[in-house]
Amino acid sequence: MRLTLPAITFVALALSTTFAAAQDVAAGETSFKKCLPCHAVGDGAANKVGPELNGLDGRKSGTAADYNYSDANKGSGLTWDEATFKDYIKNPMAKIPGTKMAFPGIKNENEVNNLWAYLKQFTADGKIK
Repeated sequence: MRLTLPAITFVALALSTTFAAAQDVAAGETSFKKCLPCHAVGDGAANKVGPELNGLDGRKSGTAADYNYSDANKGSGLTWDEATFKDYIKNPMAKIPGTKMAFPGIKNENEVNNLWAYLKQFTADGKIK
């Protein structure tokens, strides 16, 4: 029984972690609807009022092709990763003063986590990793 209980616990934990990750991405996709008026992501994504967000994880700020960024964004020196995104999305105008992104931000930490889980799955060509 001692060997079986730890094994069962491990399998249950692994399955619940996998399920939770899937829920996070699905919730992030729902949250991304707030972003859709200005941004696109996925296969065939193109710039809108804001740049397309494919390959965001690891991309330098102000570098999406054919998008006319503000000088503030181009000169921010940011490289998008989880910590930078989570800080930025809570209050974009405070993180990059002078940005064109006039969005009040997302303050709910769980929603921010879900949104990042959704966005980071897209490669630069819009495919899912």
